[in-house]
Amino acid sequence: MSVAFRRESDDEHKEPEFELPIAVGPNRVTPRGLRLLAEQVGRLEAELAQTTEGEARKKLQRRLRYFHTRQATAEVKEPPADGSVGIGSRVTYRLNNAEKTITIVGGDEADPAMGWVAFSAPLARALMGAEVGESVEYQDREDAIAILAVETDPETQA
Repeated sequence: MSVAFRRESDDEHKEPEFELPIAVGPNRVTPRGLRLLAEQVGRLEAELAQTTEGEARKKLQRRLRYFHTRQATAEVKEPPADGSVGIGSRVTYRLNNAEKTITIVGGDEADPAMGWVAFSAPLARALMGAEVGESVEYQDREDAIAILAVETDPETQA
């Protein structure tokens, strides 16, 4: 029989579903970040227990595998005790004559709109290890960022 008359199933034309991508490198989190991962796993497990439809279950199981992996590989980091910038630090800085405040957190808890920046973001990497009064290089400019204040963000410790 000719291949032209062979009926192909609709599944042959679907794009394969891959696992959700996991960021390369360490999975550093604040104590709050570890708690949020556990809460997300709990929500997904509860939702999965209530879902019977096959395709919806597959999507939930894929998300649950991602969050289980993130939870299992999490490295809880406390803010530096010496007053330098690290994970869990709330940093006030001046860049381009504008004063801003951010908190440096783990990748899964980052929300730039709320001022929660992942430790792996270029801005956070530039600030890490700096202390009040220092200026740091950013985007190939010497002294681009002036560190005005550094403190432990109490929200990251919850």
